[in-house]
Amino acid sequence: MSVNKQIIKVGLLGLGTVGQGVYRILKDNADNIQRRAGIKVEIEKIMVRDTTKERGISVSQAMLTSDIKDIVNDPEIDIVVEVMGGINPTLDYVLQALNNGKSVVTANKDMVAMHGEELFSAAEANNCDLLFEASVAGGIPIIRTLKQSLAANNIEQVFGIINGTTNYMLTKMTREGSQFNDVLKEAQQKGYAEADPTADVEGYDAARKIAILASIAFNTRVTVNDVYVEGITKISAEDIAYAKELGYIIKLLGIAKYNDDGIEVRVHPTFIPEEHPLASVNDVFNAVFVKGDAVGDTMFYGQGAGELPTASAVVADIMDAARDLVRNVPGIISCTCYDNKPLKPMSESKSRFYVRTLVSDKPGVLASIALVFGNKGVSLASVIQKDAEGSTAELVLVTHNTKEENLQDALGDIRNLSCVKEIGNVIRVEG
Repeated sequence: MSVNKQIIKVGLLGLGTVGQGVYRILKDNADNIQRRAGIKVEIEKIMVRDTTKERGISVSQAMLTSDIKDIVNDPEIDIVVEVMGGINPTLDYVLQALNNGKSVVTANKDMVAMHGEELFSAAEANNCDLLFEASVAGGIPIIRTLKQSLAANNIEQVFGIINGTTNYMLTKMTREGSQFNDVLKEAQQKGYAEADPTADVEGYDAARKIAILASIAFNTRVTVNDVYVEGITKISAEDIAYAKELGYIIKLLGIAKYNDDGIEVRVHPTFIPEEHPLASVNDVFNAVFVKGDAVGDTMFYGQGAGELPTASAVVADIMDAARDLVRNVPGIISCTCYDNKPLKPMSESKSRFYVRTLVSDKPGVLASIALVFGNKGVSLASVIQKDAEGSTAELVLVTHNTKEENLQDALGDIRNLSCVKEIGNVIRVEG
């Protein structure tokens, strides 16, 4: 769709936290946005569930509607911006907009991760932009970077801290020695964690985001179902303390790697060296580390959520879509999943491992455990043994680089040893 007008008109779906941020930025920065986009951009209509609700923001009543048709069927509206969240009915609304020839900007990671192929097909069929910078890492421009700035590279790795809630919690546990449940309650009180924190603490939010990043980085469609996911609910103050003793920090990482064997995509708590750049990313901040064959190592850091950081990314996408419409080149940056690289099962991935166990405090225990590991092709790099209670001791082992399958096979046999009371935790080690 080409435009020959003086104003690009926007239909906004949702006026919650991010929607209000988008409204404010478009209004407060209107002059600069017009100069940079090459055309005036303004909101024409806003769809909300209840047009009479008080929102703490001054918006003309005439601008509000509760009927999606007032936006997707309005020929004056050029760009539809979706900041409602969720899948139903959001997916249907976005597809209606695309099929009616309107470019779409969305901040919806769930929708993009689960229905990206369908959405991109609709955008390409109707020669529209589908832009989603705000769906991953809030205000950090990582999607545009992967699609444009690093497009000349063969990307080898993308990994990072892409969930602010869990990063806040692990930061508190590291600084204060607190236990998981205590920090979760505090995060909920401060509004960093939802009443139902499952999506964050179990790693599902990060899994959706790393699926999106991996798809772009490796030009191969990766869905959330392809991601191995493990959350932080088993991380204890003891694990944090051992990490420090060994020279590591624990972070929940989204990890995507590619080599000749294929793509591996996973989310799990990870030991990373204290000197690694990601180790100093604390509180609710996000950071994404990218390794390309030409550019080498790069890292992108900033606020991964919040009203204005996320709205900043949304408005930047609106400006890109507006420029494309003015130049009559919408859809120029279409779906980049043109390849079909194989996806490796988690059992084939390799890393080092931290294993914390509770064992009988008697001679020969370490030798028995080491023998099982050795029989499965797993070698040990370091061992820490500390007295626990009475006749038991805590044994902490760190392995050399090994295949996931070998490690899990070894742990299965170790659990059956009479001298092993419990395997307290197993955490992967990177870097």
